Amino acid sequence: MRPGRPFWRELPMMLVLAVVLALVVKTFVAQAFLIPSDSMNDTLRRGDRVVVDKLTSWFGAEPRRGEVVVFHDPAEWLRGQPTAQPNLAQHVLITVGLMPSANERVLIKRTIATGGDTVECKKGGPVVVNGEELYEPYIRPGDTACDDAPFGPLTVPEGKIWVMGDHRQNSRDSRYHTDDHTRGFVPVDDVVGRAVVIAWPVGRWSTLPDGFDPPVSDSR
Repeated sequence: MRPGRPFWRELPMMLVLAVVLALVVKTFVAQAFLIPSDSMNDTLRRGDRVVVDKLTSWFGAEPRRGEVVVFHDPAEWLRGQPTAQPNLAQHVLITVGLMPSANERVLIKRTIATGGDTVECKKGGPVVVNGEELYEPYIRPGDTACDDAPFGPLTVPEGKIWVMGDHRQNSRDSRYHTDDHTRGFVPVDDVVGRAVVIAWPVGRWSTLPDGFDPPVSDSR
């Protein structure tokens, strides 16, 4: 009987397969991201690592109201902010999806309204979607719903979403970009996926909600 190949000869192939599998997972299934700012406090804190579901979007699902989503910068929202420079080892881990990227130009916010919704928020009042006041227990204690930047009413175009941070008084979200070419709306095509779990640090491990409870009615 022919003896098996030595382990050291199998190791390179095993490493190649592991890298390929990691790349497939990163591209089509899930990816880790680093929270770079305080705009989602207290739901997410600076330095948290979240896992983002990318698979669902491949089946045509679009963001739902209330979901926390990661999206590519739609109109230079991150202009002027410093970009972290990973070392060689970190760069390799980021490439294969085993380490969250700190320098990818993406943002993370909560989906407040989707295509066809009417959304507004007056100073001293709550966010209103399709005529219904939102119950927002996730807003950081001490913050108001929108006193720093009231808006609306606005109708969200089809194929777009309106996003806001949970730390309202420290979030340069849709409200602050109504003068750019997207008018503050994020194209659904720019959404990477939905953040589903805080994976790191261990003491912060928790799942993230997948929508408003109770849901907002559809005015269409």
